Amino acid sequence: MKVEVYSIEKKKVGDVELADDVFGAHVNKALFYEVVKSQLASRRRGTHDTKTKAEVRGGGKKPWKQKHTGRARTGSTRNPHWVGGGVAFGPKPRDYSYRVPAKVRQGALRSALSLRLKEKTLTIIDSLDLKGAKTSQVADFLAKFDAESALIVDQKNDNLMKSTRNLQKAKFLPEGGVNVYDILRYKHLFITKQAAQKLSEKLQGAEGQKS
Repeated sequence: MKVEVYSIEKKKVGDVELADDVFGAHVNKALFYEVVKSQLASRRRGTHDTKTKAEVRGGGKKPWKQKHTGRARTGSTRNPHWVGGGVAFGPKPRDYSYRVPAKVRQGALRSALSLRLKEKTLTIIDSLDLKGAKTSQVADFLAKFDAESALIVDQKNDNLMKSTRNLQKAKFLPEGGVNVYDILRYKHLFITKQAAQKLSEKLQGAEGQKS
């Protein structure tokens, strides 16, 4: 499929040939749920911790004798039902991360790219070689395309990365770091011509290996 290519000044400068099964694939929203859930779970720190009665300070002495007091038997004032006691079955540090199969991740990424193209919120840019690292350059570029929030994808580009990181509603990702969560999170997706061709080749090749 042919997709129009624009300059940073929002002028059409040509077309680029991209794989139909990558940028024109069937949009499977069920895959979005699986992959985004996995991504967000992997970002959880999992450092939550509560103390059991063995970890709470104090409570070493039996508060009263076992029998003949008219009170319930107890061995420690740090039991869970006491104020200041430990927590029974409370959360402990754990790893929430898990990975979905590669075929699912690749299918979700193809669906996300295709969705953005169908919604006309994906724009292929000829080049994003900036003259130095200046946030204003990226801000002006996004303003010309009326992009309130945007994910910008290119191959390794230090100036673009540094120019984008101070913008609250924009994010830069290298082509190898493109993911479903960020594509869906931002309203507009800008990909340079070279990065788009690289994604097209990689995901088309992955589809061929799995089929």
